Amino acid sequence: MAHIADNPLILVDGSSYLYRAYHAFPPLTNSAGEPTGAMYGVLNMLKSLLTQYKPSHVAVVFDAKGKTFRDALFEQYKSNRPPMPDDLRSQIEPLHLMVKAMGLPLLAVVGVEADDVIGTLALEAQRAGREVLISTGDKDMAQLVSPMITLINTMSNAILGPEEVREKFGVPPELIIDYLALMGDSSDNIPGVPGVGEKTAQGLLQGLGSLDSIYGDLTKVGGLTFRGAKTLAPKLEQNKELAYLSYQLATIKTDVPLDLPFDQLIVNEPDAVELQQLFKKYEFKRWQADLEAGKWLQGRKSVTISPSTPFNALPAADDEEQGQQLSQEGYEVIYQLADLQRWMDRITQAGLFAFDTETDSLDTLTTHLVGVSFAVVPGEAAYLPLGHDYIDAPEQLDLNQALALLKPLLEDPAIRKIGQNLKFDRGVLQRYGIELAGIAFDTMLESYVLNSVSGRHDMDSLADRYLKHTTVGFEDIAGKGKNQLTFNQIALDLAGPYAAEDADVTLRLHEKLWPRIEKNSGLKTVFEEIEMPLVPVLSRIERTGVLIDEKILAAHSVELTKRLGELEIEVHALAGETFNLASTKQLQGILYDKQKLPILKKTPGGAPSTNEEVLAELALDYPLPKLILEYRGLAKLKSTYTDKLPLMINPLSKRVHTSYHQAITATGRLSSSDPNLQNIPVRNDEGRRIRQAFIAPKDSVIVAADYSQIELRIMAHLSRDQGLLRAFAEGKDIHRATAAEVFDLALDKVSNEQRRSAKAINFGLIYGMSAFGLARQLSVGRAEAQRYMNLYFERYPGVLDYMERTRKQATKQGYVSTLDGRRLYLPDIHSRNGNRKKGAERAAINAPMQGTAADIIKRAMIAIDAWLQAEQPAVRMIMQVHDELVFEVQRGIVESANQKIKTLMEGCFALDVPLRVDIGVGENWDQAH
Repeated sequence: MAHIADNPLILVDGSSYLYRAYHAFPPLTNSAGEPTGAMYGVLNMLKSLLTQYKPSHVAVVFDAKGKTFRDALFEQYKSNRPPMPDDLRSQIEPLHLMVKAMGLPLLAVVGVEADDVIGTLALEAQRAGREVLISTGDKDMAQLVSPMITLINTMSNAILGPEEVREKFGVPPELIIDYLALMGDSSDNIPGVPGVGEKTAQGLLQGLGSLDSIYGDLTKVGGLTFRGAKTLAPKLEQNKELAYLSYQLATIKTDVPLDLPFDQLIVNEPDAVELQQLFKKYEFKRWQADLEAGKWLQGRKSVTISPSTPFNALPAADDEEQGQQLSQEGYEVIYQLADLQRWMDRITQAGLFAFDTETDSLDTLTTHLVGVSFAVVPGEAAYLPLGHDYIDAPEQLDLNQALALLKPLLEDPAIRKIGQNLKFDRGVLQRYGIELAGIAFDTMLESYVLNSVSGRHDMDSLADRYLKHTTVGFEDIAGKGKNQLTFNQIALDLAGPYAAEDADVTLRLHEKLWPRIEKNSGLKTVFEEIEMPLVPVLSRIERTGVLIDEKILAAHSVELTKRLGELEIEVHALAGETFNLASTKQLQGILYDKQKLPILKKTPGGAPSTNEEVLAELALDYPLPKLILEYRGLAKLKSTYTDKLPLMINPLSKRVHTSYHQAITATGRLSSSDPNLQNIPVRNDEGRRIRQAFIAPKDSVIVAADYSQIELRIMAHLSRDQGLLRAFAEGKDIHRATAAEVFDLALDKVSNEQRRSAKAINFGLIYGMSAFGLARQLSVGRAEAQRYMNLYFERYPGVLDYMERTRKQATKQGYVSTLDGRRLYLPDIHSRNGNRKKGAERAAINAPMQGTAADIIKRAMIAIDAWLQAEQPAVRMIMQVHDELVFEVQRGIVESANQKIKTLMEGCFALDVPLRVDIGVGENWDQAH
């Protein structure tokens, strides 16, 4: 991603903002009927830009009234554009007043466009060594991009540097004018060469270079490999004049005479009185209140400097807002034992240090350690190379000798380690006989505990979010694609600073994140008692792996292939023609054009949807969608499990090793990948067949321990509903008890159908299901489903109170919490979009239950692992799937082990109702479940 310097000169394409805001924001008006939507949109984008980048120098540039020099060149220039709507035109003057009142320099130069003014300022700043950020949605501006000039699209936040321009348009910035000259630009009515589109323009420029090169020898065009190249030369020759006219029209003028040089475009303090009057007139009430409270643009940088002050002399922004510009001056590479000992002494004395490993792959079972890095104080870090293939400096230390020195330090629980995804580092070191101890802080988990939905929790994202620092990317030093180097192949002048930065950034992130967690007792509990102790537990489960029977999977795969072939014949017979079942477009044609099935939902692009939810609803009334659903389900099982699992068996362990992820889901649940164990179906025969391939080794059995109805039990605890509490306390079948209450029957009179309905209500409510959703699930009318729900709430009023209370709490504070204090933020709870707001409310009701269930099973895993480590019974924890733990247990101790597992799982957390664990035993996972 393109790098954006601290405090760049920001040039805003005001005219681009204006039109985009007009079309993107709703047509707002004040009480006098005056349009305000475009003003609001532009100011909102400006406010966001200023708050994010806190610039000291800005220009907001608008097109001036009247014609430009391009109109003289080409009469039809922009003639295809309709006249500006009156409700937009009336907003321009007050908008200009607001921009100026914000303290921002505003420019509009007669005879040229805003692009030309921006281009002139950008090149002037670049010549003076100043980095520039241009905020625009106009692709023409890509011609200005250079290592010092970057574009940002404020609507999408997409950033374009030279590499991004090449990826987006297929040509580098220096050929963008040529690109537009060839293909034209319909938005500006630049004609281009008739018949030359985007792909043809790319092919010409990639093959021959610039417009001049192409026209320098048109005979070369026929030798290019893209479609239509052989017949293109005459067309280019015929339209040469048009191509060069288009080149002139597309070229941004960069020598516009301006009254102000770039270094005098200074951001001044807002004129609060003027802004207040304007906000009041146009009824921007929230901004008016912010202005009165002193919060308007509170996060932006505010500096007072003279026009002659050079950029590099500007005062540094506050660290919390601006972040730190990291220097590599304090980084070193360790070549000598004496230097390693010096660092080890520093680490021992500090008692806390950041630590990272560098490897040649991401598979901890087979990877090779290439080096390790350390940091004790911010800005000072070291890299110890141990396995580089070649070296451009003194010899690296012997790996075994260095690890023998490091082993006592790394295994010392009193010396606390800070890392980013320490589970990986622990797994790497285990290959070398080192049991990493003192795992105290993981910045990935610190960020996740603070706010699970704030964004990704990888180190690069966290450095950008919390330090405002762009880390050196792996691709920056290793390259891309098939020629990408592994870390052991990278020269030390690149590898050393990269690795040292990892440790330095990790330490700095910890110093940012930990104080925020520490001051909240709930978050501190979740971090210290759940997430961090779980790291070595998951590492051990991953390394143990699970045994797979390849023969069962192979036989199953053959059967699935046969059944898929049969289904395909049935589908084609019902459709009346053959078609590709994997083609969404062909399926849309069959279902909606030919068979005229009702269109229940459309894709964002406006096409009728064929997603699983839509097909499931159509399958209630039509046979073809039902068959297609079955086909899709079996095809997914085959590709994801029966075909793939045998390929994932590790050649060393002869087992399959999944990876567990602690920092992915919003609610705290674990997820897994390679393979994903969470998605193997359990309610159909084909899914259970796959579970039969998960087998026990000789002399052992599989034990599956599953929390029974844990989320409903948590609902009873949270709602304090007396009926639910009583039913669980008495050990009743909760679904049968609910049916008895709802249908006013004795327990023994409840039919299986009534129990099924009650089960749908019980589970539907904890996921915030509506009457419409329940009706669809029970295949009854909406009124009937609503009656069931009303009866339920009459019998369990505490549940309704909990739901209402939770909605209000979520709306008020923006988050809900688990019983342990994990916070689950709800960004859409205040959304103006009704569907998104309702979705957030449903999540608010369910998240405390799902999150608490996740915390409980994590506590159970920690407790069981402590028992396994302390007593070393012949028991291995091999999987965690939702509310279930799976073990391999030696046959002779099954009864005692099961009792211990049950006791630990049921006793790891206290609710107002008892936790209950069901345990099954079998030769394979399906039998045990």
